[in-house]
Amino acid sequence: MNDSHQQTVEEFTLLGLDTVPKLSIVLFILLLIIYLLILLGNLLIMVTVYFEARLHSAMYYFLSKLSLVDLCYASVTVPKMLANFLSNQTKITLSGCIAQLFFLHFFAGTECILLTVMAYDRYVAICLPLRYSSIMNSAMCYWLEAVCWAISFFHSIIQIILTCQLKFCGPNRIDHFFCDIHALSVLSCSDIFIIEIVFVANSGSIAALSFIVLLISYMGIIRTIVQTRSDEGTGKAFSTCVSHLIVVTLFFGPSVFIYLRPSVSYGADKMVSIFYTVLTPLLNPIIYTLRNKEVKAAISKRIPILSFLPQHL
Repeated sequence: MNDSHQQTVEEFTLLGLDTVPKLSIVLFILLLIIYLLILLGNLLIMVTVYFEARLHSAMYYFLSKLSLVDLCYASVTVPKMLANFLSNQTKITLSGCIAQLFFLHFFAGTECILLTVMAYDRYVAICLPLRYSSIMNSAMCYWLEAVCWAISFFHSIIQIILTCQLKFCGPNRIDHFFCDIHALSVLSCSDIFIIEIVFVANSGSIAALSFIVLLISYMGIIRTIVQTRSDEGTGKAFSTCVSHLIVVTLFFGPSVFIYLRPSVSYGADKMVSIFYTVLTPLLNPIIYTLRNKEVKAAISKRIPILSFLPQHL
């Protein structure tokens, strides 16, 4: 078809889930409760780390930043999902869709790199304990945080530049809760072969870099733990890593499934997307709180009503 006769799509419809009205209300209430818990849980960790002097170390500094990213990450997608449950079909402009894409990949990329930095922090703490304070000082923490934001910013900019090259002249119904790369690109009337390769390469480069650093860090950690003769020391070292490994698995598993493949829609995409955009930000503060004695003690001190949190998990 001649380009002059093609109509440019400027607005999309987010289809969300095909549910009966009564079920949509139930899902709306459930998701709203989860979103409020995400806000409260992550804000609680951020405030606790900020005001509790005992938590002013690199490990908890990055934990508070992870909570900030989780809060922002969920806020990019959940409000639109809530609106979708109320109206079944939510409209979003092309510019709004691109903006949502930018922030989605910006915060997702930041979380990916931040989890990698947290693995490096655990490596230094366990493998180089005598040098931990000098290596992971305030200047290093600020520098590593800046690197996280900068890399994810450029990652997102590349995704947006590529998305802006796409032309939309046909169907405008996005079979998803929010605008995402694959759900949007399948609607394009442009040749997306090269763009798709760059999409995957852009996401894959961050995933590969993170995987290499994670692998090296945990190889060193495991070697140090095996060589540690003290059962108490081994248990303590292992405990500090378990929470991080759980969070890494919860985040990287669904993300790899969604982004490191061609733009093909699968029936499980929506459920997987709910997992890494909603459940992961909800579970992260719970995992870190329940498995960290210092955080639990600090929260119980400032909010006595939460003193029921188990102290010996």
